Amino acid sequence: MNLEEIKAAEAKLLLPTYERNPILFVEGEGVYLFDEKGERYLDLLSGIGVNALGYGHPAIETAIAEQSRKLIHLSNLYFHEGQAELALRLTEASGMDRAFFCNSGTEAWEASLKLARAHAGLLRSEGKNIGTKFLALEHSFHGRTMGSVATTHKAKYREPFEPVMPGVEFVAFDDIADLTAKFSSDVCAVLIEAIQGEGGIRPVSQEFMTAARELTRSTGALLICDEIQAGMGRTGKWFGYQHYDVQPDVTTVAKPLASGLPLGAMLCTEEAARAIHPGMHGTTFGGGPLACAVALAVFQTIEDEKLLEHVTEVGTYFHEKLKDLAEKHPAIVEVRGMGLMLAAELDSADLAKDVVADMLQRHILINRTSEAVLRFLPPYILGREHVDTAISALDEILTERAPQGAGAATTGGKQIV
Repeated sequence: MNLEEIKAAEAKLLLPTYERNPILFVEGEGVYLFDEKGERYLDLLSGIGVNALGYGHPAIETAIAEQSRKLIHLSNLYFHEGQAELALRLTEASGMDRAFFCNSGTEAWEASLKLARAHAGLLRSEGKNIGTKFLALEHSFHGRTMGSVATTHKAKYREPFEPVMPGVEFVAFDDIADLTAKFSSDVCAVLIEAIQGEGGIRPVSQEFMTAARELTRSTGALLICDEIQAGMGRTGKWFGYQHYDVQPDVTTVAKPLASGLPLGAMLCTEEAARAIHPGMHGTTFGGGPLACAVALAVFQTIEDEKLLEHVTEVGTYFHEKLKDLAEKHPAIVEVRGMGLMLAAELDSADLAKDVVADMLQRHILINRTSEAVLRFLPPYILGREHVDTAISALDEILTERAPQGAGAATTGGKQIV
């Protein structure tokens, strides 16, 4: 089917959950996607942070081919070769002790919420005073299942499905005073994205992360870090919280873990894991042989190709170029992020929408989050030459769309971090 036929079929057959761009992609190579006409697009979104190794990477192709000839799926009632080895790699990278495998980020987050409630129940059975309440942050996004959406701040995600899971209170973003005021022995866990993704690529401060760790430690509540978008090397470290020298009790990872195959994981300490025994939680497909084999190939490739260092180097270059643009264009009010998890916030949601569309016309893929934020989540294999292409296009677009008579930008009032 061609694009128009596919559009017509989807309009008739699919639940309308996405407003798709009118492009039919048929293949990819490296950092590029190709449409049905053979037109090439520079992908600075990587499937919303999923395709960390880009497209057509030989390590991924080999892992899929070799494992698919052996086993694709096996019930979790039996052993296979991949889970223990992948759990070892993940626990060593994260500083955790144990892993639970599932299929997605939201499933990993649901597992972390269930673990927190179960752990609090265990502590109560041992005579401790601890409740069942969660503290989450404003602007947070943790997924679309019922527990995940209950801990997601934006009302448009929660309100159509109310009543959602009770026992959640939101804390002002990066506000230590508000966190301290709302924290008590009623809280079983504090929920944090070290760098908020859908919320606009917003890193929490060192002081806030440290305060959250100290508060939770004082009562036995869990500190849970959502690393679904920031984890597995996107910030230049394996996990975003490692930039803060703070070790949480639980973390979640998914998007780039198996380079496009559905796989998520919840990782936790031995203390938190005490609350779980066989039969309390489970999954049909999670941690299957094929997904684990690919995830192991992702790990090995990141290490062999020194991609953490590469992400840091190219990410720093990208960040500096975005800051240079902010000096030139008053429409850019803030540049944020770490590694290859970057954003440029504009002074208008309409302008941000137009810039994304104009970039698409120039065959460069980015997206808009939190209304006015341009988000960049490119593959880890991105080069400086690709950054230069994107910056040049953004410069042209912002110049073309600048108000008549607008002068050069000044740093006064800007936040460039």
